[in-house]
Amino acid sequence: MKRTLFVLLTLTLVVSFTLTGCKKKEEPAAAAAEPTKEAAADPYAEVRGTVVTMAGPFVDSDAVKFENAIKAFEEETGIDIQYEGSKEFEASIGISIEGGNPPDIADFPQPGLLKSFVAKGYVIDLNKVLDINKVKSNYIQSWLDMATMPSPDGPIMAGLWTRVNGKSLVWYNKKEFDAAGYKVPETWAELVELQNTIKSDGDTPWCVGIESGAATGWPMTDWLEEMMLRTTSLDNYDKWVNGELKFNSPEVKTALKAVTDIWFADGMVYGGRKSITTTSFGDAPKVMFEKPPKAWLHKQGNFITSFFPDNAEAGVDYDFFYLPSVDEQYGRPVLVAGDICAMFNDRPEVRMVMQYFATGASVEGWVKAGGAISPHKDSQLSWYTNAVDKKVAQVIQEATSVRFDGSDLMPGAVGAGSFWKEMTAYVSGAKSLDEALDAIDNSWPVE
Repeated sequence: MKRTLFVLLTLTLVVSFTLTGCKKKEEPAAAAAEPTKEAAADPYAEVRGTVVTMAGPFVDSDAVKFENAIKAFEEETGIDIQYEGSKEFEASIGISIEGGNPPDIADFPQPGLLKSFVAKGYVIDLNKVLDINKVKSNYIQSWLDMATMPSPDGPIMAGLWTRVNGKSLVWYNKKEFDAAGYKVPETWAELVELQNTIKSDGDTPWCVGIESGAATGWPMTDWLEEMMLRTTSLDNYDKWVNGELKFNSPEVKTALKAVTDIWFADGMVYGGRKSITTTSFGDAPKVMFEKPPKAWLHKQGNFITSFFPDNAEAGVDYDFFYLPSVDEQYGRPVLVAGDICAMFNDRPEVRMVMQYFATGASVEGWVKAGGAISPHKDSQLSWYTNAVDKKVAQVIQEATSVRFDGSDLMPGAVGAGSFWKEMTAYVSGAKSLDEALDAIDNSWPVE
């Protein structure tokens, strides 16, 4: 953390707080304009010794990493950020907010939950309380779009993205891949060529599994979301997530065909179409590490490495590449997940903490400790000590657009219900395409 950053940030904010954020008795203009001796000597005098309460879902080692990451800021400003994590965060935060006792700041792992509180008018519009130009300058537009949500008073900037992860990754056995002379594809045409080369060599390109107990089908939703970002506009993706674009629409069918052109084609997936719904998502990539590999490619988020062989080393035994764009007009999209922080109480110290969360410095310590990726433009790749995290961060930094996991944004009855179930039925052959898509559309809750 750099003291210069804190000082410049805080000097700007203290002036802003004095003019707009603090409820004080009116004083003559000359007296109000004259800084106190304490403020002149200590730019944090107004907030030093204050407390900001915060709630979130990270516990155990993640909570420790967060606490360590913010320690330098607390020492610099004198603000005590009192964080309380809970494994039942989704339930507990609702009780706190609805009961009129919200934390000053809450960290939401799913923006859909935050959106429900924004719609009820509980969340403070960051446009009105932060130096929003500085905020906007440190994120690409997509992060700002996803943080803008409808409130009773119109769209507001509901939160700040802090810690994220990427999903648009294709994993492979690096040693065997390099030995075979295969090249990492940069375009969709090159990916198709790679698939065909692997097949012509007598092998199977992909390993895919969507079995996950009661959650069977969720990996298929990720694949469809990836293809929605690559075959149609961001506007259509957003409409689809919000229920304004039907599943049984030409746009969704086009995206789904891009998936099934791989999944259903002869010799393209290990075990064939019939095995996809019965193969565990965690077991699916294991065939890449057999000698010789039984399949060569696996699309999944960076968490999948926990299912790789214990002795496998990143960058040596395995690696990954960005799932290429299908249509150049849609740029270089990345499917993401992550945490978004929202503000529920407006005080100078809370504003200062939120402004800090809009900087890479707020997660620098966590990034260096491993397990966090920054969405901020001012973050540095040199912070990453984990090879996988660093490369995922680079994929996200190079994205022209990002969108959150669509199924996580849809109503629960759809995103974690009919979407999973009906896609499983379609992939297994139990239902036709139209039957599955119509069933999902008919399951959408009526307001």
